[in-house]
Amino acid sequence: MAKILIVDDSLVARMSLKSCLPKEVGHEITEGKDGAEGIALYQSFKPDVTFMDLTMPGMDGIAALAEIRAIDPAARVIILTADIQRRTIERVTELGAFAVVKKPPVKELVQAELTRALTAGVAP
Repeated sequence: MAKILIVDDSLVARMSLKSCLPKEVGHEITEGKDGAEGIALYQSFKPDVTFMDLTMPGMDGIAALAEIRAIDPAARVIILTADIQRRTIERVTELGAFAVVKKPPVKELVQAELTRALTAGVAP
């Protein structure tokens, strides 16, 4: 069981992502609706993996990613976005995003990246 933080301003997008996560494992999931709330929840909830949208009002996902990685350089943040421009992907990669997943989320891809994030750095 892992602690998962989902940060997206769209309730529909958060619900869509949650539907991609395996139910039988019993992950603990917390949700935020913008970058600032995502940072606060990251600090209090201490998730194993964070799924972060990029385009949000107020503090966007790029700024929130940078802040979370400054707080915790080992943070595993998976960017979930409809913006798949090469420059955007390069920018979030430079900031330390663990992975970038295109919206709308595909269950198999979300679960594969979640598993990869949860097992990264864990000895076999």
